[in-house]
Amino acid sequence: MAEFLMPILGSDMTEGKLVEWKKKAGDRVKKGEIIAEVDTEKATIEIESFQTGIIEQLIAKPGDTVPVGAVMAVIREEGKPSGLLPEVQPQVHLEPDRAAKPTRPAAPLTPPAPRMSESARLRISPSARQLAAELGVDPSTVQGTGADGAITRQDIEAAAGPVLPSSAEAAGTAIDRQARIRQTIAAAMARSKREIPHYYLSTTIDLSRAMTWLTEQNLKRPVTDRLLSGVLLIKAVALALREVPELNGFWKGHAAAQSPDIHVGVAVSLRQTGLVAPAIHHTDKHPLGDLMKRFQEVVKRARAGTLRSSEFSDPTITVTSLGEQGVETVFGVIYPPQVALVGFGKIVERPWVVDGQMVARPVITATLSADHRVTDGHRGGLFLSVVDRLLQEPGAL
Repeated sequence: MAEFLMPILGSDMTEGKLVEWKKKAGDRVKKGEIIAEVDTEKATIEIESFQTGIIEQLIAKPGDTVPVGAVMAVIREEGKPSGLLPEVQPQVHLEPDRAAKPTRPAAPLTPPAPRMSESARLRISPSARQLAAELGVDPSTVQGTGADGAITRQDIEAAAGPVLPSSAEAAGTAIDRQARIRQTIAAAMARSKREIPHYYLSTTIDLSRAMTWLTEQNLKRPVTDRLLSGVLLIKAVALALREVPELNGFWKGHAAAQSPDIHVGVAVSLRQTGLVAPAIHHTDKHPLGDLMKRFQEVVKRARAGTLRSSEFSDPTITVTSLGEQGVETVFGVIYPPQVALVGFGKIVERPWVVDGQMVARPVITATLSADHRVTDGHRGGLFLSVVDRLLQEPGAL
């Protein structure tokens, strides 16, 4: 028997609300298969099973707020005898309307609608579902525009028409959620600055070769398959970690632990509700074209609220960029328990000396925020130097 626990989906998470089980007791589940949907302060996340087996018990119930590390279900290995755990009690925080109340005669209930099959189940985030209820919109009639057809808040608003009932109420709910998210982010960043002895380095990188190569490659590609400069930066960071592996990992307890895999987390803005940094798994092993598709997919799903738990829990380093906002230099705050964060600004033209001649070149400022308990300025400087060298050979990325 194995206990399925509420996973930690970021350093700022202490609990999550179970939205829905994707499986029922007695179902077989494979490792990596979606087993539940959980709502956190930042997003709605699909939770994957950590092992293959048969679901013995579902302990937490939809609507329960479950602390990180609490038992949500019990999974039995196939072929092993059944052994229910009758005394297991879920560690949950009940919502006010779920608290114990005096027994009253039950009012007549409308028969519930038939449960949709797995293939027909709506993909809709809790916030969009709540907005639909407020605006009187039936989600089953709405065409989703998010990742894999997920229904977003924008889809619900569009379906409601130009005049939105309870608009003030909906706005108040959105403001409250934004405030909670900012409080959560504030707690995580305060912890990072309090516990991690940061050091910071920066360098300016000549991107003329990379930009020329990128232009030539995109002329050969269909418009839908063209590469962005940001993908070159992400791949260069991933490959540089092979040469400076100390920056790829975590601080656990009182020691550093390097990760054997490179999963670069990319910071994604969630439109007035802060940032998430989901992982692109095995970033160093993907060709640029494949990496571009994976980058676009993870950004789309992040904004649609359909990320998976492994994308939140697996990043071994984070890359952030504020170039689109016109920022030339960004010194980020490390996401615990990671030990490094790489920042990129916007690409700008600057005077550059080449063979004794002053010329204009496209350049970018790359920065490193690193944990001084794990590395020092020498190793950090080497890492930025490797990133620079790799970007001078874009065809090898």
